[in-house]
Order: sequence, then structure tokens, then C-alpha cells
Amino acid sequence: MDDGTLHSTSRKSSPEGVPLIRVRNLSKGYESSGKKIEILNGLDFDLQGRDTVSIVGASGIGKSTFLHILGTLDRPDGGAILFKGQNVFGFENGRLAKFRNESIGFVFQFHHLLSDFTAMENVMMPAFIKGMKNREAGELAEQILVRVGLKDRLEHRVTQLSGGEQQRVAIARALVLNPAVLLADEPTGNLDKHNSDKLHKLILSLNEEFNMALVVVTHNLELASYTARKMTISDGKLVEMG
Repeated sequence: MDDGTLHSTSRKSSPEGVPLIRVRNLSKGYESSGKKIEILNGLDFDLQGRDTVSIVGASGIGKSTFLHILGTLDRPDGGAILFKGQNVFGFENGRLAKFRNESIGFVFQFHHLLSDFTAMENVMMPAFIKGMKNREAGELAEQILVRVGLKDRLEHRVTQLSGGEQQRVAIARALVLNPAVLLADEPTGNLDKHNSDKLHKLILSLNEEFNMALVVVTHNLELASYTARKMTISDGKLVEMG
């Protein structure tokens, strides 16, 4: 059905001079033993289309917390996240869920695939959520699975795939709707060096092909070295690293 060539859908660009995502004065804290611990405090961040950004640093400094808020999986205590100039946390819940499904792709250390389903069925899920018919969803899923090197694994169940193949399915699922930004949280944390290297190269090449932005949280300094910007969190704020 497919020749393996990716056909990215058109995407409306941000208004001229406006970042794809603009984060302003973000704050987030948690209660612990009756005290509030500030994780993020007055954090600012701009992300342009096709930017590649890695966030590194010790565990517990707020990297994953920030990524989850950036992807609207969690809400901040204060501040704003503007997507193409619109405050996404001002959306009602249904609109926010639709925005998340269509505009943001997620890849996590643990792939969160449905083990009783095939690679195709897993990748089709975001398209079904969007309301696509089975045939259209299947065409998109096959296309991206072929691109990530799983042409011969389309009908394999998750339990029949290796760890590296499972993570490729997770990447395909994240990208099936051609999101504006891919957020990855330790995407190679469970893989050996060989598979990690292959996945690093794949993610960076897909960033170019899909004309999307990439933000990756990682302890892997080799992966971080591939991104155009490397940042860490200090005193609750994102800071550029040399």
C-alpha cells in the first residue's frame, strides 16, 4: 500500500516573530512533610519550530516535571504556556485534550504500548482519537512504521518485539499525526548502547523530516551533544549550557 515515502501534512506556522512555544514565569511545587518544595520557579523558555533542545542534569531538579507541563500532561501552579501565541491552559478540557493529541508527540523511557495489540494498532490509536476512519488511520500508521524501520513488524504484537523495536513503535505512535513538537523523556534509558545510538540518529533525522521541534530530557550526554541547544535546571529555572 505504501512505498515508504513520508508525506508530511502541511502545518500552519506561528505568526511572524512569535516562537512556536513560549513559556513565561512557570512555577510548580509539591507538598512534602507539610512544607512546599518549589521545583520550578519563574521559569522562562522559548522554543522555535525545528529547534532541538536537550535538558540534562541530576535527578530531582525538575526536568520531567517541566516536560510534563510543557506537554500539558500536568498543570503548573502559575505562569503561562503559549502555543503559537495562545495560552493552552486557558483551553477547556476537551479542546486541551484535542490540542495535546494533534500537536504534541510523546516518547517516554517506558514505552506505554498496549501489549495485547499489534504495532499497527498501537500506532493507529492517536488517529482514532482524532476521529479518523480505519483505512486512513491504517495508511498513516503503516507509513510511519515503515519509516522507522518496522516494515516487517506491522502485525507483530508488542510482546513479540525487542526493546529497540518497541521504542520505535512508540516513536511512530508519537509522530503519526505529524505533531509540531516531539517531547522525549529518557527515550533510550532502557536500551543498550547499540540500540541507543540508532535511536538517537533516528530521532534527529525525523526532527528534520517532520519539520518539528524536539525537546528531550536525558542523562545521556551523547544524545544531548546532538541537539543544537543544551540546557539544565538551576534554582527552578532553565539555563543554557555551553
